[in-house]
Amino acid sequence: MVTWLLRILVVLGLLGSAWVHYNLWANEGFDQISTIGPLFLVNAVAGVVIALAVLVWHHWLPVLAAIGFGAATLGAYLISLTPGGLFGVREQFVTAAEKWGVITEAGCIVFGIALLFTQRVRRKQGVLV
Repeated sequence: MVTWLLRILVVLGLLGSAWVHYNLWANEGFDQISTIGPLFLVNAVAGVVIALAVLVWHHWLPVLAAIGFGAATLGAYLISLTPGGLFGVREQFVTAAEKWGVITEAGCIVFGIALLFTQRVRRKQGVLV
């Protein structure tokens, strides 16, 4: 039960981050920003693909991909908060999209690590995850 709850939380984090990036790309003009615009679209697609993989393939690899996705996306956002920004884009952590992005990406990392741990424990116990 705990494993499934963690799996669902990881999937929600992935889909939440994907939605934030797609919405910014499609509705907030990010599609017009060179480099960042295409990366936002890639992020949206990758979040959905990894979420599906976490749901259907109960292996450590898609969970690790979810953790990497969350860490890379959150890391890129943190770089965008610096004076130099990221590829010329500087954020300020004031919009709801920024806050939801941080929450969902942190969720990918935290719940992903917890899911990896529970999968490992259950495998050692001989229980299918």
